[in-house]
Amino acid sequence: MGEAVAAVLPLALAIAASPFTIIPAILLLLTPRAAATSTSFLAGWLLGLAATATAFTLLSALIEGFEETPTWASWTRLALGAVLLALAVRQWIQRSTPKPPPAWMQSISAMTPSRAFPFAILLAVANPKVLLLTAAAGLGIGAAELGTAAAASVIVVFTIVSACSVAVPVVAYLVLGARILGPLERARDWLLANNAIVMSIVLAVIGLSLLATGLGDLL
Repeated sequence: MGEAVAAVLPLALAIAASPFTIIPAILLLLTPRAAATSTSFLAGWLLGLAATATAFTLLSALIEGFEETPTWASWTRLALGAVLLALAVRQWIQRSTPKPPPAWMQSISAMTPSRAFPFAILLAVANPKVLLLTAAAGLGIGAAELGTAAAASVIVVFTIVSACSVAVPVVAYLVLGARILGPLERARDWLLANNAIVMSIVLAVIGLSLLATGLGDLL
């Protein structure tokens, strides 16, 4: 189990470090019903990540049942690593190209608690970068051939670490109130300005890690 946790932690940290993950949480804290809306978003984010990781863990177990050789997991890591590196290069090339905020980000200012929950689930499963990282984690957990309880525990650890960057500002707001909004707004502005650079570095590091792991398993 310890090896499985060590394998998914970098993937979870990559999701947590993604501006795509952090910015919505900060923006929701600037809405009129900040506490209820951000808490609802956090619950949906946790559920979306956990459900996706569980689905890929089950898929991995299904593949294992049909696959006679154990090399599929290594080839999957190589493929995911290559995709993440390609995305990292793309983000780096486009880092200087100004882009307007996506439509979903502009709609957050009018978000309500009842909408924030399904919205977070959608973000967890619809963003390609988050989905790739969660898929890599789930497939890795399934390939580790853990028992049900151990696999569930690893999924819980992965989900909590992945969601920590959403949970921290939400909890900080619940504890400190409006005093935390100033630093959060500055963090939001910095992330919006440096989104492409941060994502390219995160994706490159995780992509190289997956490639190294996959090659190490095959050699």
